[in-house]
Amino acid sequence: MEIRPLQQKDRTRLQSILISTRFFTPEEIEVAMEVIDIVLTDPNQRDYKIDCMVDDQDQAIGYICYGPVTMTQSTFDLYWIEVDQTFQGEGIGSKLLDFLEKNLRDMGGRMILADTSSISQYERTQRFYLKEGFQEVARVPDYYSPSNDRITYCKRLN
Repeated sequence: MEIRPLQQKDRTRLQSILISTRFFTPEEIEVAMEVIDIVLTDPNQRDYKIDCMVDDQDQAIGYICYGPVTMTQSTFDLYWIEVDQTFQGEGIGSKLLDFLEKNLRDMGGRMILADTSSISQYERTQRFYLKEGFQEVARVPDYYSPSNDRITYCKRLN
């Protein structure tokens, strides 16, 4: 397995991974695919970067999407991190995050922010961020919908 930049051939596979989780709403999948398409069609854009974990046949089994936060000094948003259900629990998400952290440190990055939902469906995501050394730094009540808060996690890289 290796991690490499997103390629056009990954698009269908990533869409399949997002759908098969039964985790995301159609609107969330649509947004994820819009971002993937931006990365694939505009090599000059600087808002998003996507790297894929691929298997020995060069098939995507997970991906991480991130980008710099404008008007900050070396702060980055982690927008998406997703792993094929078949490979969940094998440390792929942690490897993608380790890859991201190394790259950001090499670029002088100092902070990663990640947002998630407070509903029970996202408890595994919340535990993942805490296990990976993130700390909850903000909570906006009822952000996504009533009783569905936005939780922001932060990891400092220095």
